Amino acid sequence: MKTVRSLIRRDVVWSVFFVALAFMSLFFFIGFLEELEGATRRGDSLWRAALAAGLELPSRFYELFPISVLIGTIYAMARLAQSSEFTILRTGGLGPGRALSLLLNLGLLMAALTFLTGEFIAPLGELQAARMRASGDGQTTVGEAGAWLKERRHLPDGDRVFSINVQGTDSQGDLHGIRIFEHDDDGRLLRRIEAASGHAGREGEQSVWQLRKARETVWPLDEQQPVITRSLESLNWNTTLDDGVVAAATSPIGSMSTLELWRYSQHLTLQEQTSQRYELQFWKRAIYPFACIVMMALALPFAYLHARAGGISLKVFGGIMLGISFVLLNNVVGHLTLLRDWTPWLAASVPSLIYLALSLAAFGWLVRYR
Repeated sequence: MKTVRSLIRRDVVWSVFFVALAFMSLFFFIGFLEELEGATRRGDSLWRAALAAGLELPSRFYELFPISVLIGTIYAMARLAQSSEFTILRTGGLGPGRALSLLLNLGLLMAALTFLTGEFIAPLGELQAARMRASGDGQTTVGEAGAWLKERRHLPDGDRVFSINVQGTDSQGDLHGIRIFEHDDDGRLLRRIEAASGHAGREGEQSVWQLRKARETVWPLDEQQPVITRSLESLNWNTTLDDGVVAAATSPIGSMSTLELWRYSQHLTLQEQTSQRYELQFWKRAIYPFACIVMMALALPFAYLHARAGGISLKVFGGIMLGISFVLLNNVVGHLTLLRDWTPWLAASVPSLIYLALSLAAFGWLVRYR
């Protein structure tokens, strides 16, 4: 049995990583061409465009590795079936349950690799790529409307609600296009601060934003008093917002780890802001590695197909179509979740559950009737 495990694992692992290498080469070329346009506009060199495209590869690897697992495993198992090696293994005692458990154990290792890549390597690569683009452009914008943060404080003269908008960040981590709106408990605007740039830091245990070129407008509680406006070269604004929350809000969602996604979604929930997008991304990040196990189970039925049911190329093509349909379903369910307000954890798990049921049904039918 040890020899059988070594044979199957060696063939599957080499096939999977060969397919993954082919995908990475293709997407590196596509990413490099996309980066060239931005590099030409920023005046960057070719090697910086190539480096930016290379930093995106861990994210591409994370997204495409389950599909690589499917295609590579189908190729390996179909090759064993076509050469009658798998038939010999079956007559030698490799039953369906043992074959399934062997592949699922290998799928666990693939899932662990996917999780480590998505949790540590891919977010770091996305962040470094964003900073590299920001160093050329001067700053990186956070969407069309910028990033919005909300803060509630309990002060002696009443509760205060602060709405903070940040338009973008630069390669040094400084904030740009800052707007702060202070409202009382009745929703009345009391103060507005606008700053060209600023830095989120700490003074002891207190979080302080050091704003530069700030303009402060104050509306007195007495309507008979005039509105006060002043311009300042620098202004320190105290806040209770955690530095991690600020960094998460102003970073691309792809550069956030699973823990950061959870913390930021909890912050949005506590501040009564919409958190479904980040909750969905959190559950996708948590569940997606297990897609490798599903892909392994989906590939095993191809080993039980007779050679006359189609050559290796036809089976690999079928695997590619299955992989594309899985990605398509995953994306469609994600968009429908945001539109229809579905439960994020359920929506994130539905594609994997559907394909797992499909793979087990096909496997059971082939073992029983073929």
